[in-house]
Amino acid sequence: MGIILEHLLNVKDQKGAGYLVLIDPDKQDIESASKLASLSAEADVDALLVGSSFLMSDKFDPMVQSIKQASGLPVIISPGASNHISRYADAILFLSLISGRNPEFLIGEHVKAAPMIKRYGIEAIPTGYMLIEGGICTSVQFISATMPIPRDKTDIAVAHAIAGELLGMKMIYLECGSGAVQSVPNEIISAVKEQITIPLIVGGGIVNPKEAGEKVRAGADFIVTGNVLEKSGNASLMREFASVIHSTI
Repeated sequence: MGIILEHLLNVKDQKGAGYLVLIDPDKQDIESASKLASLSAEADVDALLVGSSFLMSDKFDPMVQSIKQASGLPVIISPGASNHISRYADAILFLSLISGRNPEFLIGEHVKAAPMIKRYGIEAIPTGYMLIEGGICTSVQFISATMPIPRDKTDIAVAHAIAGELLGMKMIYLECGSGAVQSVPNEIISAVKEQITIPLIVGGGIVNPKEAGEKVRAGADFIVTGNVLEKSGNASLMREFASVIHSTI
């Protein structure tokens, strides 16, 4: 088991659930990303995700380096494509978009990225990524050319999650996408959690700490927030998220 995955599992065991903050390099410059990273460290965030569905920025590598230096937290890439790699990252969620049928995001992009990941010695965490309908067409839905799982099709979501675990994934990530107007339904979270034994990450459309707590009670092991902090991010809001996520049973 890798060091970062072990860290995440320890967080889950010790705190009940973990809090991950997503920094989008297309929505932050290096200075603002570093400031957000520093605030995250002060606010009891457990790890930082860095990634975008598209990646317009040409400063990905220096941004990851700056985020790492500013926070001291584990920095994990949440990639949208094979070129979203940085030698300064501690780990990468090796995402397979198992809810879709686009071969590029099931294996194609992985083959392109694998040699560089190995060369840099970045810890890869195989993760089954499942896109859930979030009320709008999100960037990840458009870029990946895949259909999200309908919000009322719990059985379909469960079957995909089980398949992900049987394929050897180390985590399952239920996501509505950046900017989603609705978050993953609690019914889907609970049903998936009952059927898998690996950690469950939930993100997209979570707008306040109360909602985050509901996701943890439903079965989420890790909560991801991104847009809500970019729009109104401050240390006190992150502390409130962390407190609720870590204390919810």
